[in-house]
Amino acid sequence: MKRLLNAGRDLKSASTLRGLGVLLTCMLCWVLGSSLVACSQKPLSFNAIDITGADYAKNLAWTDSKGEVHQLSDFKGQVSLVFFGYTQCPDVCPTSMADMKAIKASLGELGPLVQVVFVSVDPERDTPAVLDAYVSNFGTEFWGVSPKLDELKALAKDFHVFYQKVDGPTPTSYSMEHTAGFYIYDTKSQLRLFARFGSSQEAMTADIKALLKKS
Repeated sequence: MKRLLNAGRDLKSASTLRGLGVLLTCMLCWVLGSSLVACSQKPLSFNAIDITGADYAKNLAWTDSKGEVHQLSDFKGQVSLVFFGYTQCPDVCPTSMADMKAIKASLGELGPLVQVVFVSVDPERDTPAVLDAYVSNFGTEFWGVSPKLDELKALAKDFHVFYQKVDGPTPTSYSMEHTAGFYIYDTKSQLRLFARFGSSQEAMTADIKALLKKS
C-alpha cells in the first residue's frame, strides 16, 4: 500500500512537472513572438533630417493667380515638399527645382503623388503670374506661392526661415539671401523631414518612397 501511495505521488509530481514545462514553453514562445513583432516595427530611417513632431512649419495657405485658395492639407495622400526661394536666384533655386523635376520623373507612376510648393522670399518681383511661369518650367504639378510682405514675415518666422535683401547696382537688381532646403510632409500632411540644399537625388528619392510606402 505504501509503495502504491509513493508511486501515486511520483506520478502526480511528474504530471506537475510536465504541466510546468508546457507552461514555460508557451511563455517562451509568447516572449519570442513579441520580440519578433517588436523587431518588425522599427521606426523608419531617413537620409534627411528627421523633424517629426516639430511644432513649427505647420501652416501654409496661399491664393493662386486665379484667386483660388490652397493649403498643404489639400495634398493629403501625397508627399509635399516646400522650398523657399525666388525666381531670379542664379543657382540654388533652379538647381533645387531641377532636382525635383528629375526625382518626380524617376518615380514613374508615383511621380504625381509628389507635390512641390515654391514659396517666394521676393514677392515684390515675384507676382503670382511670374511665379506660375517660373514653376511651370519644371512641371505642371509645381505650385508657386507669392505671399504679401507681412505674410512672408510671418511665414519665415513659422518655418524658421532666414531671408535678407542684398543691394545690387540698381534698386531693382538686388539679390536675396535665404535658407535653402526642402520641408517634407508625409501623406497625412504632417511635417517629417528637412532636406538641406545639396542632398542627392538618390537620397531624397529614397525618403519620398519611404513616406509613400508608409501610407
